[in-house]
Amino acid sequence: MTEVKECGSCIDEGCSAKGRRPDEQDQDYVERQQLARRMCRIGHKIVVLSGKGGVGKSTVAVNLAVSLSLRGERVGLLDIDIHGPSVPQLLNLDRFQVEGNGDSLLPIRFSDNLKVMSIGCLLRDRDEAVIWRGPRKYGVIKQFLKDVEWGDLDYLIIYSPPGTGDEPLSICQLIEDLEGAVIVTTPQQVALLDVRKSITFCKELNVPVLGVIENMSGFACPKCGEVTAIFRNGGADSMASDMGVPFLGRIPIDPCIGIACDEGEPHVIRNADSETAKAFSLTVESILSIEKGTNEIKEKESSIMRIAIPVAEGKLAMHFGHCEQFALIDTDPETKTIVKVAMETPPAHEPGVLPKWLAEKGANVIIGGGMGSRAQSLFAEQKIEVVVGAPADLPENIVKAYLAGTLASGENVCDH
Repeated sequence: MTEVKECGSCIDEGCSAKGRRPDEQDQDYVERQQLARRMCRIGHKIVVLSGKGGVGKSTVAVNLAVSLSLRGERVGLLDIDIHGPSVPQLLNLDRFQVEGNGDSLLPIRFSDNLKVMSIGCLLRDRDEAVIWRGPRKYGVIKQFLKDVEWGDLDYLIIYSPPGTGDEPLSICQLIEDLEGAVIVTTPQQVALLDVRKSITFCKELNVPVLGVIENMSGFACPKCGEVTAIFRNGGADSMASDMGVPFLGRIPIDPCIGIACDEGEPHVIRNADSETAKAFSLTVESILSIEKGTNEIKEKESSIMRIAIPVAEGKLAMHFGHCEQFALIDTDPETKTIVKVAMETPPAHEPGVLPKWLAEKGANVIIGGGMGSRAQSLFAEQKIEVVVGAPADLPENIVKAYLAGTLASGENVCDH
């Protein structure tokens, strides 16, 4: 368990709460110490943002928090959407009321490993409207951080309303050691334009962007699990590459998610074997690899197999030399799982350039639709295995099939 620190006796010389700031009032100093005392007991603080509403950010935040808790992590989920709190409904907690313990507020327990706090659990009537301006919203967010008795947590996932207004600004200013932001978007250009603003917001506030999640990325058939593109694919990973931030993965549309949300049961629990639940699991793996990218990841580096997929408009490009990007997908051959997905923009296509570049990127395998014999020999010189004749599908689907030994490869579509 994390040792409880008192600001007066804390030995962390780097803690800003040890000393009073110039011109800081007594009450402000006391409250800042109270907040720091709570946050000191939490390992990673991650805020979930979006540039636009309606992208499924609350569903993503809830299922990410639940997924982390199912892995044995101690998780807190803080809903700072003051005007439209939806987390209580998504977890079937809207009938519970927050209780107090002296000067502290006790979060509601969803499970042994997941605690939840939302203003929705403080309202007397579910139809009650919260009509507040910025200063009052700042005050209640500050209260959630300094007065809620979170205890020892591995992760605090903070769900913020869309945009770059009072709520996300308050949380980024109040938590001095915020680990970073996960930004949710959909594939449409109108959503991607606003996500770019969210990334700029984070950079201006010195908040690391842990990565971008593309939600509603295709339709997952509830019967067979096959994912079919509805919107244009590849927008989020291309935008993430352009903005210099990681791409964490795609989550397809699944009608079962809507049913699970309405009935207050997390999708990753209710439909654990669905393609969408597996997509959430892959996203959590990506976050964990960023957050814990120390000993555990380094120990597994030698056994990781990196597979390169040429991509155009979100799917495998049939001619690898004409692709827009490469998906570099780290896999664990032992467990046959995807560990991490990254998108990279290749250099200009010239003979011999891409094999050398992919070797420098650590690729062990390249899967393509077509490739000439000369290119295949150049990849062989770089000790990169070549698989050709793959279908124009999502990179993650191709890699899953390859790991399972079920990749249906056709003829090499390139003969030069």
